[in-house]
Amino acid sequence: MSFRKFKGDYLFDGFKFVDSKSVLITDEKGVVDSIVPLVDAGEGIQELNGILAPGLINCHCHLELSHLKNAIPPGTGLVAFLKSVVQKRNFPPEVVEENIQKAEREMFENGIVAVGDICNQVDAISTKKNSRIRWQSFVEVLSPSDEKADANVDHYKQVLASHVRQLPPPHRSVLVPHAPYTISKKSFELINDATANELISIHNQEHPAENELYETGGGEFMEFLKIFGFNSSPFPVTGRSSLKSYLPYFTKSQKIILVHNTFIQEDDIQYAQHYALENNLAIVICLCPNANLYIEGKLPPIEKLVTNNCHIVLGTDSYSSNWQLSIAKEMESLMKMDYFKKMDRLSALEVLLQWATSSGARALGWEDDLGTFEKGKTPGIAVINEDLSGSKKIL
Repeated sequence: MSFRKFKGDYLFDGFKFVDSKSVLITDEKGVVDSIVPLVDAGEGIQELNGILAPGLINCHCHLELSHLKNAIPPGTGLVAFLKSVVQKRNFPPEVVEENIQKAEREMFENGIVAVGDICNQVDAISTKKNSRIRWQSFVEVLSPSDEKADANVDHYKQVLASHVRQLPPPHRSVLVPHAPYTISKKSFELINDATANELISIHNQEHPAENELYETGGGEFMEFLKIFGFNSSPFPVTGRSSLKSYLPYFTKSQKIILVHNTFIQEDDIQYAQHYALENNLAIVICLCPNANLYIEGKLPPIEKLVTNNCHIVLGTDSYSSNWQLSIAKEMESLMKMDYFKKMDRLSALEVLLQWATSSGARALGWEDDLGTFEKGKTPGIAVINEDLSGSKKIL
């Protein structure tokens, strides 16, 4: 058997940095054999500049929206942003497909090996079918009305069936709710019944108005809901935050990725963890910092998430709300936060790289093969610039 040998300025194994004078050895197909000291590695070592790491995991993207690159200006705020996305969906199919293919290629070249991808339609299936990336397709339900809940959920079940039929394992597909401001009580109940023991996701607390909608029945989101014909809120007024209002709908051992969390409070974090423990659920927190900066100019409360021992992963969101699709650039933005500036740089890098590799693989349920340089795995190899300004796929 022939082997390939790789050495970077730093070697991150998915959990920690190992001795920089170490060499990663794989077979020709990228199956990990070992990490050995440089003195024992022999000849034929490929020397690389940067951080050698397992392939990167993007836990939240909207590949279908790739045609919206530069179509929505930064800084609009979430409600105006959402209205723009709804109103800009009617692009020619060939333009949509071309941009989906470009975005997939960009992620692959950036060293991303697996993606948790939001889809409302079937537009990206052909690209995913021929992709070298592994896809977890989250078929996203929008259903703000109880009266139309059955018809709406049935429609998205048909979209899901197309994904399941055309994207066999190792790809996976599942029904998920979009957000608390687009899913009615009955729709939540139908999704709960359809997702027992599944990995699902939901956009969570991107804007203070999301909580206000459940606390008072009013607020900025009413402007968005008018697009769907609502003059008053179709959701129950609970007097509680959105997270505390919708999480109890889930009762069937789901793993739930909460995405964005820009305005999550510590009592919500602790509530979610307690509810999950009491009800056999699992909670994952997905951060998409550049999308948060693009839309709202604000980042989530990282320190509160870390100190409460949250399972944290990273995502890029879509080209409608980002300048690029790069997990390295997401880490770069987080590294500028005060929380990470106070840390030793290598320690901070280690935390961020864990979120980008092993933590993401575990969240998507692919930790047996991806996320770490452990013998027998085929995680892919990425080289990340030491300043986190970019990354590229090596194998």
